[in-house]
Amino acid sequence: MKVYGHPLSIYTRMVLMTLAEKGHSAELVVVDILAGENHGAEHLARQPWGQVPVFEEDGWQLYESRAICRYLDARLPEPALIPADPRERARMEQWISIETANFSPGAMKIIAQLLFSRYRGHEPDLAIVAEGRESVRRAVAVMERELASHDFISGDRFTLADSVFMPFIDYLAAAGELSLITEHAHTAAWWRRISERPTWQQVIGKAAGRTSGGAGRGAAAPPMPT
Repeated sequence: MKVYGHPLSIYTRMVLMTLAEKGHSAELVVVDILAGENHGAEHLARQPWGQVPVFEEDGWQLYESRAICRYLDARLPEPALIPADPRERARMEQWISIETANFSPGAMKIIAQLLFSRYRGHEPDLAIVAEGRESVRRAVAVMERELASHDFISGDRFTLADSVFMPFIDYLAAAGELSLITEHAHTAAWWRRISERPTWQQVIGKAAGRTSGGAGRGAAAPPMPT
């Protein structure tokens, strides 16, 4: 198994977290997105939008991080990260959809402005940051209600629904915006619970220049949205 990606990439980290939770490893083939390798012909042949990660197994390739995570859960042995019960599975899928549609777009506005733009030497657009904060706050308010009765976002055990949020929250922390999460007691406790998992510490430990993860101190390097 190979994962073509970058250890600082938000979406690569989703896949690496799934592998870690499954107790499995894959060769990480680094695509230097800082140098633009993801837009070179070799990588575009793997991923037509020039994004990472791409998963490869025995010559078969798959892109889109959440699709890769679902495949890995089905392909690899226990522990299962997708519930077998239809209602529990549907609730998990509901929260993955919430992350995709209602949480990460706002989070990425903040991350792109406060981390990525500054890394490129540009002043952040604070109006965009404000929009992102408003969007994230709306999502977190819903998360807080859910987490009042569950240890994890879709129920009583860790699933893919938890893991897909993790890279975004970690980079919100790096941007100095972790209070968007921690100002709510149940969501704050959930983040501490999942960010202290040894598997997550393993994933973020792959990033050179990393200072810490679970305590909410962010990455020293800029985020890689691709």
